[in-house]
Amino acid sequence: MSHIRIPKRWELPESQATPQDVYLNRRQWLKAAGLTVGAIAGPGCGLSVDGVSYDVQNDPLLTPRSAAFRNVLPAPRNDLYEVPERALTPAFDAASYNNYYEFTTNKSQVWQIVGGFEPDPWSVRIHGEVEQETTLDLDDIARRFPLEQRIYRHRCVERWAMTVPWDGFPLRDLLAVASPLSSARYVRFTTLSRPAQQPGIDERPRDPWPYFEGLTIEEADLDLAFVVLGLYGEPLPAQNGSPLRLAVPWKYGYKSIKAIVDIELVAEQPPTFWNTLNAREYGFYSNVNPDKPHPRWSQAEEWLIPDTGNRVPTMLYNGYGEEVSFLYNGDED
Repeated sequence: MSHIRIPKRWELPESQATPQDVYLNRRQWLKAAGLTVGAIAGPGCGLSVDGVSYDVQNDPLLTPRSAAFRNVLPAPRNDLYEVPERALTPAFDAASYNNYYEFTTNKSQVWQIVGGFEPDPWSVRIHGEVEQETTLDLDDIARRFPLEQRIYRHRCVERWAMTVPWDGFPLRDLLAVASPLSSARYVRFTTLSRPAQQPGIDERPRDPWPYFEGLTIEEADLDLAFVVLGLYGEPLPAQNGSPLRLAVPWKYGYKSIKAIVDIELVAEQPPTFWNTLNAREYGFYSNVNPDKPHPRWSQAEEWLIPDTGNRVPTMLYNGYGEEVSFLYNGDED
C-alpha cells in the first residue's frame, strides 16, 4: 500500500500562505540600495541613501546582527508550520517590543539600548552528559545545519502575543553533534553575560546572572523545539536574541532563551532563572495554559501585538497540544 500522508491541522495550501514579499519589503528596499542589514548594522552606524542620512539606532530593524548568517538567509519556508488563523506580526513591531532584562525592563526601549552589542565572534559550547564535548562557532553552524523558516505563535507570560517567521533548525540536530548519553535527562542553557554591553545586568545586581533555562530531554527532542538564527529572513536583531536563541512555542516566552553561549546536558532537573527568583509565579515547565492563572493575573486571554485591543482566547499549549500534550498531565508545575 502506498503511504498516505494525513495533513496536520496547522497546514494550509501554498496558495493560502502569507506572501513572503508582505514581510520582506524592507529587505528588498535595502537590496535596491545596494545594502544588506548585516552590512550596515552596528554600534554608531549610519547609512546614506539618495543623499539622505539615516541613523540606524532610530530603527529597530537595523540594530546589530551577526554577519555569519547573512549568506544563508532567508531560509526556505517549511509549510508544515503555519498559523493560518492569525496575521503575521509586522516586522517593525516584532523588533521593537521585546523582553530582554539584560538590557532594560522597558519592552519598548530594548532596541534603543543594544547599539553596542557585538554578536561576532561567537561560539556555543555543548558539554555535560555527552560522548563528545563540542564547541561550534557561527560559521560552523551556518555550514553544518540545513535551515528552514517556520511561522510560530509566540506567547509571553504577560499575556501579549505575536506571530512571527523564525529561520533556524531543530534543536535535536544541534544536540546530536555531541552525542548525548542515556544519562542526559535535561538540557540546561545559558545566555551571554557581558555587562559592558548589557547595562541591565548592573541595574539588577541581585538577579542570578547569567540568564539560564532548561528543558527535559524529551522536550528538546520534539520537532517543535527550534534553534533560531533569523527573523523575517534576516539574521536576528540584537534585541531578538542575536545571534542564536531558542523558540519553544508551546511555552511562555521566557523559556525561549536568547543569545545562547552554553548548552549542558545533565542528569538532574536544572534550576531556571525565573523559577530561582520566584518559584511561586514561574515553574520549570511553564507551558501555556489558559486554565492555570498566574498568581497576579488570568491567563485566559491574550492580546496580539501591535493591536493590544484585540483580545483572543489563550489556547492550551499555545495551540500546539497535538504535538506536545503526550509529554504532560496538564498541570506540570
